[in-house]
Amino acid sequence: MSLQELIEKYHTAAPRYTSYPTVPYWDHEPPTVEKWLESVRLSFKQSNRSEGISLYIHLPFCEALCTYCGCNKRITKNHDVERPYIDTVLKEWEMYCAEFDEKPQIKEIHLGGGTPTFFSPENLQLLLNGILSKSIVHPDAEFSFEAHPANTTQKHLQVLYDLGFRRLSLGIQDFDPKVQLIINRMQSYEQVKTITDNARKMGYYSINYDLIFGLPLQSLKGLEETIRKVSTLLPDRIAFYSYAHVPWIKNSGQRKFTEADLPSVELKQQLYELGRGMFTEMGCEEIGMDHFSLKTDSLYLAEQSGKLHRNFMGYTHQYTQLMIALGVSSISDTWFAFAQNEKKVEDYMDKVNQGIFPIFKGHLLNQEDLIIRRHILNLMCKGQTDWTNEGEQCPALFKGLERLKELEKDELVVIADKSLEVTPLGKRFLRNICMALDARLYVNQPKTQLFSMTV
Repeated sequence: MSLQELIEKYHTAAPRYTSYPTVPYWDHEPPTVEKWLESVRLSFKQSNRSEGISLYIHLPFCEALCTYCGCNKRITKNHDVERPYIDTVLKEWEMYCAEFDEKPQIKEIHLGGGTPTFFSPENLQLLLNGILSKSIVHPDAEFSFEAHPANTTQKHLQVLYDLGFRRLSLGIQDFDPKVQLIINRMQSYEQVKTITDNARKMGYYSINYDLIFGLPLQSLKGLEETIRKVSTLLPDRIAFYSYAHVPWIKNSGQRKFTEADLPSVELKQQLYELGRGMFTEMGCEEIGMDHFSLKTDSLYLAEQSGKLHRNFMGYTHQYTQLMIALGVSSISDTWFAFAQNEKKVEDYMDKVNQGIFPIFKGHLLNQEDLIIRRHILNLMCKGQTDWTNEGEQCPALFKGLERLKELEKDELVVIADKSLEVTPLGKRFLRNICMALDARLYVNQPKTQLFSMTV
């Protein structure tokens, strides 16, 4: 079967598997706050002294709406919102710290959004000083933040560098003016170059660019020119995401254009192949799914050493069992349970300021969940998994292996007696492979589209 025939066969809606179970398949009844905190305390006790913990901080504000974005955000030009929101995040952190039996050891911090650089350098400094004052920084800590090229200043870079940040991610998406106009994401090559050059001079050692293929009005010529410009700057990492058209998500700006503006399935695949080939020419290696990095970057080194990890923040070389997520809509992970904060800024702030953990949704993993989660994580990060130990086996796994028989016929996977491996061809269909093992999805097939398409 040709590659194009395989693409047509496996072109379907599928999760990106930053977690298992995926959010739509969490239990209908969330765990009580006490059950959630029991899981937090257990995970903290098991991991804090050895590996430390991770922090994700969601900073939701943006001055303008990027119409491709499906993230939780609040559009405003009123910067008076910064300080009250920061004060609330710090209160939430204090509430978690009160549950720990010793100072948390922070191995990873990531500022996401929204637009973290919407916040002034002074307010980001206030936020992070408040976080770190109650913590110990792990010797191998890595701090990172997302930045908008159009509003990130030299002072942002300096303040965050002084606080220990060494990695930043710039949201570029596409340099083509007509694409930038329809997605309302305006930044120039010169702005990106200035930030990249200044960050490197300052000492940032890992710079990521986010690019998206499949955007409205995107063309092969336009994307080729975008990547040619990117190659002159040679970022350490590139996240090359498939555009997720999910206009049914509340407050999505994706209703600003229609499916008629999007590339066809065939063109979208050509866009991906173009990018993949050009990244290889730049000296990048493909990492997991959607990611490319230079061989000098920690992401590549982690994959080579078998230490690549994936969580709600995406791929990382830092493994921690416990990830506490602060801020509106953010999702925490203890390995044994998930909890998501309130999705509306006002609801989140009201609860925290009343001393209530702002959780509105969550899931306690059962034994089957934990087994399937481990196998999907292995596939996403290592391209293989095995079940040589009885504790790694369950009926749901074997049902999933039966579903994979068709993918094995198409040479996407190799199934042995007690192991499963993704082939080089199968790496392009990683979401489909993981979906075959997704026991909760197959027990309750969605009646409406919940996820983005695989191509």
